[in-house]
Amino acid sequence: MPLFRATEFSDDHRVTLLQGAEELFPALIVAMDAALSDIQFETYIFDFTGSGAAVAEALMRAAQRGVRTHLVVDGVGTGALPKAWAARLDAAGVQYSVYSPLGPLGLLLPHRWRRLHRKLCVVDGRLLFCGGINVLDDFHDPNHGTLDAPRFDFAVRATGSLVATASDTMDQLWWRMQAVRDARQRRLPEALQALREASKAKHAADMADDTGPLMRAALVLRDNVRNRSRIEKAYRRAIGNARHEIIIANAYFMPGGKLRRALVMAARRGVRVRLLLQGRYEYFMQYHAARPVYGALLAAGVEIYEYAPSFLHAKVAVIDAQGDRPWATVGSSNLDPLSLLLAREANVVVEDDVFATDLRQRLVHAMQHAGRRMDPARYADRPLRQRVLDRIAFGLMRLALWVTGNRY
Repeated sequence: MPLFRATEFSDDHRVTLLQGAEELFPALIVAMDAALSDIQFETYIFDFTGSGAAVAEALMRAAQRGVRTHLVVDGVGTGALPKAWAARLDAAGVQYSVYSPLGPLGLLLPHRWRRLHRKLCVVDGRLLFCGGINVLDDFHDPNHGTLDAPRFDFAVRATGSLVATASDTMDQLWWRMQAVRDARQRRLPEALQALREASKAKHAADMADDTGPLMRAALVLRDNVRNRSRIEKAYRRAIGNARHEIIIANAYFMPGGKLRRALVMAARRGVRVRLLLQGRYEYFMQYHAARPVYGALLAAGVEIYEYAPSFLHAKVAVIDAQGDRPWATVGSSNLDPLSLLLAREANVVVEDDVFATDLRQRLVHAMQHAGRRMDPARYADRPLRQRVLDRIAFGLMRLALWVTGNRY
């Protein structure tokens, strides 16, 4: 029986784990330089500093040789593109749009809190990149400058039937943003479809060289229409089915009551639960609002590790990697209300022991060598000032959800 009835799994995928921009960007650039028909690209942040510029250059090279190139960036994460880069993208023929740009009132309007947080790229309708990594150099932070160690994050490179799902959802958003309401115009044009078919034939040799094992996988989306809670339900079902081990690495961790209870119940029935969370101060709300939920988890025996060398930006999990029902996910969704209730998100879920074991080893290594385990007694005795700030942030987050009409 499949683990998820609501998620469309299939067994025709090849999925490769990529850690950090150092592994993702070269793979992206190779794929873009080989593109023959089209590139669809969505990202929350597109920063042109350092290695981010190389991704932009690859997009422009593709557009200049006639590849249809669609780029969508978020109006908060990226905002208006720098004028010099916007001019270069225009000159090269890259078509780009800004999702929900902020007006004069900015984020004072609650409907502006619904952001495009997905990180997706589909090349020639046959190759998908998905994960938590923005177009942002591993050693650069827009708010904190140069980092001493690389940001900790993951993505995947995937082929198989889930690519079509990603392409379709990206195409729907693109045409909606262009205000094209005619369904005939929104369909993939016949000429582009023909180019995709031709590209498949030309890429056949490359695909034949890709002899990795086939894996069972699916793309799980979150939006504000048809897929409001699919990612959270995927997590809760996997946690509920866990028998031996749960490892979650998540940048902004403020799970709702149902997800917290699922983790507590898993720990109480003997499952070893380990969380790798943000250890460095990045933003007031995300840092302090997360702390009040730690108490019940620690009391249940959940192990919490804080990542120390740099910013943790991963949104990944692995459950029972070496059991008979391995489960792993890599994507853009944090376990906080912004991701689970408001933003557009995308996660790849993989049921494969080899993939799950690879991810598990990387997370265990990070916990052992770069994580500080939180001591329950020290957490309970943290300074009054910190506890007050934690409660203020937590209360503000709950108030913000109330304003949007959401309960969490």
